[in-house]
Amino acid sequence: MSSANALTLLRTRSLTTLVHEELERQILAGEIQPGDALREASIATNMGISRGPVREAFRTLEERGLVLFEKNCGVSVRKLDSEQAAQIYQVRIPLEGLIGQLVTLNLMPEGHAQLEDLIKIMHRAVNEKDINTYATLNQQFHDMLAKYTNNIALYDTYRKLVVQLRLFRNHTFHHSPETIKLSLQEHIAIFNAIRSGDENSASELLRKHAKDSLQRLNTTINK
Repeated sequence: MSSANALTLLRTRSLTTLVHEELERQILAGEIQPGDALREASIATNMGISRGPVREAFRTLEERGLVLFEKNCGVSVRKLDSEQAAQIYQVRIPLEGLIGQLVTLNLMPEGHAQLEDLIKIMHRAVNEKDINTYATLNQQFHDMLAKYTNNIALYDTYRKLVVQLRLFRNHTFHHSPETIKLSLQEHIAIFNAIRSGDENSASELLRKHAKDSLQRLNTTINK
């Protein structure tokens, strides 16, 4: 491959990543709603780029479960569906149980400190009724737990799954804002179990947290 072709490939990949990250941010922040159409031409024009990187970004978003390609309809953000949520949570619930066990066994002192600091910031977001910030912190909390299991395969699986779950979680928080208070209390209980070294309690609390999250989601979807 010539240096010119390599530079073109690198530039295309970089643009694709930028487009993908920006569209994912807008979707998860609720700026683009479930069911909204994504127009390749208008996105390319707004971002001042060609349509190629936008098209590739759509494919990445499809792989991550955030958009759908429909014949004769184009690309749209996935709509929330209780059956789809149930299927995802069937995977998430036992995975959370395993995360609870492994993170309790493997968490180092610096990890404890980081989680404790995160809990404090979550508490502040709840007091300020800052739903968007809390939703982001919620994702960070669970991501840290999965990361600190020190199981790369588990962490990779969890991260692929969690992108779709964030769409559901944000939906719950925005439609039932009072749930962030309950969510915080559940996170505090989980952290305390991990800090005390009770792997069985941490595992069970994380499983219950996932089950309760699904129940709250179904309640908001059916409103």
